[in-house]
Amino acid sequence: MLVFYPGSLIFVLAAMFAGMFRAEAVPVVATAWSRFHRRCTRWILGQKVVIEGDLPIGPYLYICKHESMFETIDMLCLFDKPAIGAKRELFDIPLWGDIARRYGLIPIERSAGASALRVLRAAAREATAKGKAICLFPEGTRVPHGERPPLKSGFAGLYGLLGLPVVPIAIDSGRVSPRGRFLKRPGIITYKVGEMIPPGLDRKDVEAKVHAAINALN
Repeated sequence: MLVFYPGSLIFVLAAMFAGMFRAEAVPVVATAWSRFHRRCTRWILGQKVVIEGDLPIGPYLYICKHESMFETIDMLCLFDKPAIGAKRELFDIPLWGDIARRYGLIPIERSAGASALRVLRAAAREATAKGKAICLFPEGTRVPHGERPPLKSGFAGLYGLLGLPVVPIAIDSGRVSPRGRFLKRPGIITYKVGEMIPPGLDRKDVEAKVHAAINALN
């Protein structure tokens, strides 16, 4: 934290300054920040990232397990300028929230119901029109390693509206960077890529397949 947070402030200020001249510079700086985060976890915490399976790259709907802050930042290392769903409260953080909007993060109001789904759908369609990957964490919040809560209803609604193939991804980051713990542990963080799920399945089937796939490392 003594290295990452002061370093993050430098990246935020750099993104604000660069964004004054070119909007395209903000995602570039954000990606550099994500790589800085990956290096901090690797060389300070001793956490190595391993990907199991083939990760297809394209305008797909990537659905990821959510166990720690790690994967929310690391998505920018996995994909090229992805559109990532983030809880609405994060956009209220001074400086960072403004950069999040310029980057194109998708704000998710977890208690807003149908209106939140409409905002999410519009943002996701805009992102896919630009060829971007869409990354969502359908459990809604960080989950302790080993727990398997049901998916939030917004996932199935978005899946049906967008008509995109789904790539489910399991992750076990909570083993070494558990939520609410100041101290982290060295070790391996594994992404396990599940089998691609085609569009057009009914809600019960797609939720069951996604739920099983993102919990494959539990």
